[in-house]
Amino acid sequence: MRSDLITGSSNPGPDEMDKGVPTLSDVTTDELSSSLAEVFGSNPVTDPDRPAAEGGPHMLQVLTPEGERVPSPELDPLLSDLSVEDLRGFYRDLVLIRRVDAEATALQRQGELGIWVSLLGQEAAQVGSGRAMAPQDYAFPTYREHGVAWCRGVDPLELIGLFRGVNHGVWDTQKHHFHLYTIIIGAQTLHATGYAMGVQLDGHVGTGDPHRDTAVIAYLGDGATSQGDVSESLVFAGVYNAPVVFFCQNNQWAISEPNERQSRAPIWHRARGFGFPGIRVDGNDVLACYAVTKRALEAARSGQGPTFIEAFTYRMGAHTTSDDPTKYRVSAEVEVWKHRDPIQRLRRYLERQGHATSEFFEAIDAEADELGASVRSRTLALPDPPGTEMFDYVYAAEHPVMSRERQEFAAYQASFEGGH
Repeated sequence: MRSDLITGSSNPGPDEMDKGVPTLSDVTTDELSSSLAEVFGSNPVTDPDRPAAEGGPHMLQVLTPEGERVPSPELDPLLSDLSVEDLRGFYRDLVLIRRVDAEATALQRQGELGIWVSLLGQEAAQVGSGRAMAPQDYAFPTYREHGVAWCRGVDPLELIGLFRGVNHGVWDTQKHHFHLYTIIIGAQTLHATGYAMGVQLDGHVGTGDPHRDTAVIAYLGDGATSQGDVSESLVFAGVYNAPVVFFCQNNQWAISEPNERQSRAPIWHRARGFGFPGIRVDGNDVLACYAVTKRALEAARSGQGPTFIEAFTYRMGAHTTSDDPTKYRVSAEVEVWKHRDPIQRLRRYLERQGHATSEFFEAIDAEADELGASVRSRTLALPDPPGTEMFDYVYAAEHPVMSRERQEFAAYQASFEGGH
């Protein structure tokens, strides 16, 4: 065994490993990496001066934190069909879902929700990827994908009801093609891969029919990549060439564990070991997230198999409202990421290009205020479900054991004064 692989002094850290990775143009002769070149271009524009802490030299980006447009031969064609109204729509989505998130956080702090999982700082990754989906594509979320749910037409109140404890997820998954939230870390990647294999067996991949060909997208966090379920999903996706995109939002912290305690190598490198393309995109750049996801989904639908996308972003708030991030990270780190805010980035771009006026931004802010008030009032009006409802969805059909237990529980409730 080589001594430099086991001697601490000679082992490169994650930053050094990322800097030492060849560009995509350098690895196109490699069998695995050639598929990545086919999907995203053989010579993507990179920034050799970008440090690893900011995404490294190989992170794809089209909008800088200052809102300046970066030319990208690979991504520009994927953005060419976006109109000014589309760009304004991206901004609207970002602002409105952040307001929903802020209102839900406040409701939890006031005792109206049992818990809330904030997406603050990750709006661009979710809206960009969510808007890249075709109507027939199917998404498998974790428990933080409120922005994707918004893009798929799910009423925010249906998400909030889950955290208020009045339902187990009531949106129509087939109507929205958006699966129920998954609390078990990484389990949704198994669901997504299995569903994608089913889509493949049903003949809805590679037909050339844009209304029939279907892709699946699985959302996961950086912490989930340490779970065995995720590795198993990647194995099956690669071996069976399943039409699934793994969209990993690397928000830098798996609750209280930083990236360097999860992996020696950058997360997007994981895909290489499973035989399919991996790529890193600026997760705070809504346009880059849209373009990269759009291309990966197109590849999946056409039969080119899976892609792993690492959206390099940051969790501005707590992991959940039961978490205190000041215990494990410094405020200076948060301040740095505030300057990379995805909403301000897109606003600066719209202003630079003359695509939006102050009246537009004021109108969006007013709409956000109305949405926030609506979310609050409708949340407080949510009725408590009958206690017997917990027996209704254990089995698909009526079951004698559930029927008996429902009757016993109803009799127990009725035994109290007032029948409650």
